[in-house]
Amino acid sequence: MDCARLWLGLLMPAAAALDFSYHHQPEMEAFLKNVAQNYSSITHLHSIGKSVQGRNLWVLVVGRSPKEHRIGIPEFKYVANMHGDEAVGRELLLHLIEYLVTRDGSDPEITNLINSTRIHIMPSMNPDGFEAVVKPDCFYNEGRDNSNFYDLNRNFPDAFEFNEVPRQPETVAVMQWLNTETFVLSANLHGGALVASYPFDNGVPATGTLYSRSLTPDDDVFQYLANTYASRNPDMKRNSCRIKTGFSNGITNGYSWYPLKGGMQDYNYIWAQCFEITLELSCCKYPRKEKLPSFWKDNKDSLIEYIKQVHIGVKGRVFDQNKTPLSNVTVEVQDRKHICPYRTNRFGEYYLLLLPGSYVIEVTVPGHDPHLIEVTIPPKSHNFSALKKDILLPFRGQSDHISELNPLCPRIPLYRELEGHSAATKPSLFLFLVTLFHILFK
Repeated sequence: MDCARLWLGLLMPAAAALDFSYHHQPEMEAFLKNVAQNYSSITHLHSIGKSVQGRNLWVLVVGRSPKEHRIGIPEFKYVANMHGDEAVGRELLLHLIEYLVTRDGSDPEITNLINSTRIHIMPSMNPDGFEAVVKPDCFYNEGRDNSNFYDLNRNFPDAFEFNEVPRQPETVAVMQWLNTETFVLSANLHGGALVASYPFDNGVPATGTLYSRSLTPDDDVFQYLANTYASRNPDMKRNSCRIKTGFSNGITNGYSWYPLKGGMQDYNYIWAQCFEITLELSCCKYPRKEKLPSFWKDNKDSLIEYIKQVHIGVKGRVFDQNKTPLSNVTVEVQDRKHICPYRTNRFGEYYLLLLPGSYVIEVTVPGHDPHLIEVTIPPKSHNFSALKKDILLPFRGQSDHISELNPLCPRIPLYRELEGHSAATKPSLFLFLVTLFHILFK
């Protein structure tokens, strides 16, 4: 880090120190606007929509180019307070914002993170619910749902069964937001337990439900991501809540914990090409404010380390023979294809989160044979960048065949459609008995 940047960090204006208390909408807005004004070179504050009662759904972006996407810079996001009565995550994200902006230029790790990542932070997806809490309780409060009495974490389209509930304004705003950015990695923050939960939350026999689990094609990566967070949080790792749930080292597959229809993490993974896990951060949903400093202490390192994982795997751009970037091109690893194929964005970029190892990447353009590329992901480095691998295709792309306006995948139960066309995925009596034996005697 050069001296100029060090001096810049020391001379940057400091926002008023954030206290450890619960900040209602006016206080939260004042804090966010103050940060955006005092750190305008690395932050951008905007609203992605409004709640049922008209409150802004604020997002603060932190990065070296906060107002627009930069080629080669992955997009990361944290979202909290989907359930209005789960308040810890909301406050942790406000403190994370303060931590990031006040250390830029003086802390090499944070400076490198801001240089190499565009970090989107939404402290509250359900501000109406938070304001509806009158007497905070550990287990249940009136503000869990939004003002229309819908659970926002049961309100997204589901890939395994039809979710007929009316889509809420907060959900629609998030879905539209996901379409505007190339999010690569994410986490949503909750309360009421201590665990890092990874997809799938719902499932079908083809994803392993007969074994009381539902696994994605990227299960190794998801377990690694969940462990990355939980291993740095001592209470989460040892599951210090009074109610024992049998979580191993503070992580669980979502379906193994309990099936959930219409959840946000499954939606992110399937339709937004964004790996997302759910972080349950407190045994008590709305603990006393005196506990907030200890929650920040327990989660700070995990929050930072998890952001850094957006830089694992491989990234690059896909070009035709004239070196024109190609959008909407399918880029998948051969043995872990997604039911809704992952594709390049409007800049021809792709991002694939992968652990160290050798892989074959398959690039598919309509009207052409698949193009295969071998890549080897080296052991984890600390240079804040995934392996860069641009792909030059040996033909001229045709924009009429590769249209961004072409819908990626319909928002219907894609896995049910898959099962309907594959007898191999339908459970037989023999498979049921084998599965039962496995569950009882493993």
